[in-house]
Amino acid sequence: MRPSSRAGGRWARSRLAAPLACLALLTAGGTACGPATQTALPESPSATESAALVPESGAPTSTAEVDVARPGVGPAVVRAVRYASHETYDRLVIDLEGDIPGYSVRWVDEFVEAGSGKPLEVRGGAYLQLTLFPANAHEENGELTWKGGPVYQADLRNLTEVVRTGDFESRVGIGLVLARQAAFQLTEASSPNRLVLDVAH
Repeated sequence: MRPSSRAGGRWARSRLAAPLACLALLTAGGTACGPATQTALPESPSATESAALVPESGAPTSTAEVDVARPGVGPAVVRAVRYASHETYDRLVIDLEGDIPGYSVRWVDEFVEAGSGKPLEVRGGAYLQLTLFPANAHEENGELTWKGGPVYQADLRNLTEVVRTGDFESRVGIGLVLARQAAFQLTEASSPNRLVLDVAH
């Protein structure tokens, strides 16, 4: 799974990750271990975790917008945003520090920068806005925890770009530039906490 900021020098280590994970599964009494379609970076979820998050039908089937409120939780910190293509969907993973916050997923006509309201110059066939609240993408001293951007080239089958639309007043905005509008599914995962957003091709 590709991080939104470059992590050089990890190719050789990532080549070793899959055989070691396979050996660990077999040692722990696992019964299945096969080839992966993509080499994962060391910080990516394990093959077992990824398999558990695959939609039962093989791809998401709903375009309905999502709203989840979490009153009383402290702000989560976005540590990384990663993405990768799978057989029938593209996957975006948001790595979090702290409790999983509230979130919304909405279709929008364009992405605008939080605070200024300035339109962000990206082009696609559809725009899916994910907003986390309460959440931050910076440390208390202002240093960004999700570095680079605000536009990250994904170049996947449907997900073409990822946009940091905001990190303002305890709300973090993540925009998905899509080639076309398609069904999506958002899943919460733990150990470590993260949100997983799958968008059909």
